Amino acid sequence: MSLLSPTRHPSDCTHCEYRSLRMFCNLSPDTLREFDAIGMQMKLPKGAILFQEDDPSAAVVVICDGQVKLSCTSKEGKTLILKIATPGDVIGLGAVISNTRYEVTAETIEPTLVKNIRREDFLAFLERHGQASMHAAKALSEEYKSAFFDARRLALSPSAAGRLATVLLDWGRAAACGKPEMRFTMALTHEELANLAGTSRETVTRVLGRFKKDKLIQVRGSSIVIINPDRLALLSS
Repeated sequence: MSLLSPTRHPSDCTHCEYRSLRMFCNLSPDTLREFDAIGMQMKLPKGAILFQEDDPSAAVVVICDGQVKLSCTSKEGKTLILKIATPGDVIGLGAVISNTRYEVTAETIEPTLVKNIRREDFLAFLERHGQASMHAAKALSEEYKSAFFDARRLALSPSAAGRLATVLLDWGRAAACGKPEMRFTMALTHEELANLAGTSRETVTRVLGRFKKDKLIQVRGSSIVIINPDRLALLSS
C-alpha cells in the first residue's frame, strides 16, 4: 500500500510524552518550537509505505505513535526485517544527511502517526541549531550500535529462544518508556517475527508457547506483557 491521502494533523512536539525519552526530539524549548513548525504530521493506516529501498532520500520521518517495519530485499526476492521502529525514532536520517538513497523500505504495521519533514527543511534546521545537529549525530550513533547488536544477535546467539527473547526484551523496554510494566502490541505475524529472529515460523510458535508456559510472558490477543524480564535476559545472553 502506498502513502496516499493521509490524514494530516498540525504538529505538537512540545506535548509529546516520548520527547524526553528519545534522543533526537529531546530539544530545548526554543529549538523544539521551531522543530514543531516544520514538517507535517500524518495519520497513516496499517500497510502504508513511508519510503522504499533505493528511492532517492526526500524526507526524514519521526514516528509519533505506532510502529514501522524496516526491511530490505535481496536480488532473489528474499525479504529481511531489520528493525521495528517505535515512537521517537527518526527513520531515513542517514540517507537524508548523506544525500544517498534509502537503504530500507519503511512500512507501517499498525495505524501510525508520523511527522514527515522534507530533506531541505530538515537540513536547514540542523544548520541553524547546533543542539539538533548533535542530537542527529547521536541518533546516527545509536542506529549504528543497534545494527551492530542486531547482527551479533543473529550471528552469535546460541539458540532461537535466545534470539526471540532478545527481540521481545527490546520491544518491552522501548514500550515501557521508563515505566515498570513491559507491555506492547505484537503487530507482526509469527512469520514476520521468525524473519526478524532468524528462525522458522514453527519455532517461533513453539518458543512463544514455552515462554507462556514458563510464565516469562503473558499473551492476551495481540498484547504481550513481559512478566519475568530477568529470566528472558538470561536466555538472550
